[in-house]
Amino acid sequence: MALSRWLPYVAVLAIVAIAAYALVFRRPPQPAAVSSSVPPVAVLGDSDSHSYQDRISFPPGTAERGAEYRDVSLQWTEVLARLRGDALDFGAWGTYGTSRIPAYIAKKLGIVVRKPRREDYRYNFAMSGAECSDLLDGWQEARALLKLMDAEPERWQHGIVIIRIGINTFGKLKEMNGLARDPPEPDVIARIDGCIDAYRNTVALIRAAHPGTRFVLVGIFDNLNWTRYFEHWQSPGEVANIQKGLDRFDDALRAMAANDPGIAFFDDRAWFRARWGSRDAGGRPAYRTVHFAGLDVVNTEGNPPHNVALEDGHAGLVTSTLWAQSMLQVLNERFGLAIREIDDAEAARFVQEQLDKAPNLPR
Repeated sequence: MALSRWLPYVAVLAIVAIAAYALVFRRPPQPAAVSSSVPPVAVLGDSDSHSYQDRISFPPGTAERGAEYRDVSLQWTEVLARLRGDALDFGAWGTYGTSRIPAYIAKKLGIVVRKPRREDYRYNFAMSGAECSDLLDGWQEARALLKLMDAEPERWQHGIVIIRIGINTFGKLKEMNGLARDPPEPDVIARIDGCIDAYRNTVALIRAAHPGTRFVLVGIFDNLNWTRYFEHWQSPGEVANIQKGLDRFDDALRAMAANDPGIAFFDDRAWFRARWGSRDAGGRPAYRTVHFAGLDVVNTEGNPPHNVALEDGHAGLVTSTLWAQSMLQVLNERFGLAIREIDDAEAARFVQEQLDKAPNLPR
């Protein structure tokens, strides 16, 4: 009886000990030494930027992020880090973050911690499933990044932060249905405006402490082009209504960049359209094939590299490589970084090198 009376107190002490261990003793590995002239690059976002090779979030044997093609399926930061890691510093690869229970306690105590615990580049805070609200609340990606920047202010005097988020907030089936209507659902418009505010407030938060920070604001991906949604919205009116809603978001980010030389805008919808095309005038799928690295890459889902997307819906190897190529072009053009571009020949060699690591898998 006496023992059972003390059990709640023992449990509380155990939780506090776990939190202290996570917050104090489990320090992340020290970053590798890099030249001060190499800009640090941080990423805030969702699964479109969460590294595929994270073995904690995606344990070996999982069907996610390529399944049997996992080792040769890469996300865009993984591509850029491999091809231009000497010119763009995403931070050392390692295990970072605090596990869920200590992180929950820390938040209740008003302590900002990186969460959850996972493998990635030190400056990549993008988390699968994240919504725009997770920039400043929830996962608190921007606040956790700011804490890291505050610990190394000189390193981040001219750092770069890439923000790519929003698809989980207003780009899924329910929200797209809401945008397809005329007038659109007010709730979806409120979600879009909330995302715009989250971008603006994130820039303001970081700039207040690190005014030299440069930003790339990535526009929303057009899920009209997602294989799983092909059967929906096959009418000119619905497509036009959806585009108008997505324009609301992209135009706001574009305006932020137009008024600030330290901000670049990456038009994700135009990027995809320039390569694989879009739906036809009637709203029906009408996509091109991209011939690249000996592959005929089509806008379909599947883990073999001839698909635009993996079976779980995330970018395939060719898509990630071409997207990384274009991101570098934006960084160079807007910020004058003068980093050697990734031409098509180098990008194709890179794709082939990855595939050569798995010669027995069908392509």
